[in-house]
Amino acid sequence: MANFYKDNADIEQAIDTLDLSEVAALLENDFSFAKEYDFAPKDAADAIDNYKRALDLCGDICANRIAPTAEETDKVGNILNADGTVTYTPGIKLAIELLGRSGLCGATIPYYLGGLNMPCTILTALNDIVSRADASLMNIFGLQGIAETINSFASEEIKKQYIPDLCCGKSTGAMVLTEPDAGSDLQSVKTMAYQDKDGNWFVNGVKRFITNGCGEVLLVLARTEPEFSDGRGLSCLLVEKGPWIKVRRLEHKLGINGSPTCEMVFTEAPAKLIGQRKRGLITYVMALMNGARVGISAQGTGIGEAAYRAAREYAASREQFGVTIDNFPAVRELLSTMSVELQGARLLAYYASKCVDLENGLTKKFEALKGTPEAAAVRARMKKYAGFNKMLTPFAKYYASEMSMRNGNGAIAVLGGSGYMKDYPVERYMRDARITTIYEGTSQLQVVAAIAGVMGGLTSAVLVDILGEGWQEKHPRMTALLAELDEMIAFVKANEDAKTYHDLSARKLVDAAIALVIAALFVKGAEKYEAKKAVLEFWLTNEFARCRGELAKVKSGYVGSTVDFETLAPMPKVD
Repeated sequence: MANFYKDNADIEQAIDTLDLSEVAALLENDFSFAKEYDFAPKDAADAIDNYKRALDLCGDICANRIAPTAEETDKVGNILNADGTVTYTPGIKLAIELLGRSGLCGATIPYYLGGLNMPCTILTALNDIVSRADASLMNIFGLQGIAETINSFASEEIKKQYIPDLCCGKSTGAMVLTEPDAGSDLQSVKTMAYQDKDGNWFVNGVKRFITNGCGEVLLVLARTEPEFSDGRGLSCLLVEKGPWIKVRRLEHKLGINGSPTCEMVFTEAPAKLIGQRKRGLITYVMALMNGARVGISAQGTGIGEAAYRAAREYAASREQFGVTIDNFPAVRELLSTMSVELQGARLLAYYASKCVDLENGLTKKFEALKGTPEAAAVRARMKKYAGFNKMLTPFAKYYASEMSMRNGNGAIAVLGGSGYMKDYPVERYMRDARITTIYEGTSQLQVVAAIAGVMGGLTSAVLVDILGEGWQEKHPRMTALLAELDEMIAFVKANEDAKTYHDLSARKLVDAAIALVIAALFVKGAEKYEAKKAVLEFWLTNEFARCRGELAKVKSGYVGSTVDFETLAPMPKVD
């Protein structure tokens, strides 16, 4: 039987390259949970074996039950009923049932709440596999951040009431953030929440572009402090599906048609406050968004995988001029680029996830060690990874989503006219990929989120984390590109119009930093796997050359796109 984990050695190699032993020990409280739960791992090797078994199970379900329904799901979509409820397309309904019964819907949730207590890195790999089968399904399966947020910030009573059903697939969730007039600017949210005289909360308002807004457990960003018009007045509230919520529209989209995107109306909807008032945007939604960035990096990786495979297999079978087209140098170069960029995106997504796991695990360890001599060292490492994650999670989301677009486009190029037809799935991959560069923060916003770390010199610290101290002597080409990046950072800071030039140069600087981080990860992979040496050489030769060209543009000082904007991009005249 097919299996989307077993047929893709790169997933296991990425996990082994990163070594999750410390992550497993932190999650399992030095494996003390094995005394309480007979299914809990006894050591790191046992934990990693459990992780791979979960990926194997997911790969089986995705290959044999979910992927065969993806085309129908894309064509049929979901149904908006007259009563304001939504009926999932049959393939999505089946997938939720299967993944729920498998226990995978609670991958990162603690054992006592019905979860598997696995790291974010493994959830990223699961989302990678699911997205290859049907990218739209990942938008529902990947919303495990809802349960994670409840687990992190809600009362014990709320946790026990809602999380077990989310783990077994009986319930699904949604992040209910965006409004018609509040997209990326969530501080402008107008949906209101108030308490009655008995202390009960109620929500009123309209939300738009809500992924899986028809779910049973909704985390709603609402204004609880009307005297504040910015983020200080927002709180996070849990609202259950019920007659007080109407889905009044399902969006008609370019892609991911199996994922219902809802416009919702809340009318006196009973709610429960999650955590503390006024911290909805600042603390809880930011935690959700960081998880969502990693989730979309996995979705982009899975789509990129599907697109690459379709192109590679077609090129090996399609004959022109007496040979298969994978013999043509131009096609080989395109397919090699697609493959190497895909491998780089996967390693970056998994490494960013591992750093999230380390930050979370070290935070819990620090809390347990407060007041002891060991606490200071743990706190220092916790803060290090917290700093990394502010840069790495947008890196991963930005790079993987843009890679998925390039691979979708490349797959259509390889298939030619056939790729443009609905007889092949590659046109769906292209359509599905496009949204990954938009939702949970556009690529431009990911660059904005990452550039502070790059400008602050954090790239060097990340390279040391991956390769160890003294790595420069062994890797002269990486050392040279890092020196060029540092030189351009200094150049941008010294520019007389530093703010404008900073914004114009940000993407080029971020791209160079990402190229260096992926190169370091390829180095680690090449130390374990012979085939990765060729991958590393391809990356150093091709991607480093591209980045050097972009950094040369930074040094040019050219700002014509801003000062000559009206000339370069004139407003079209209307007769």
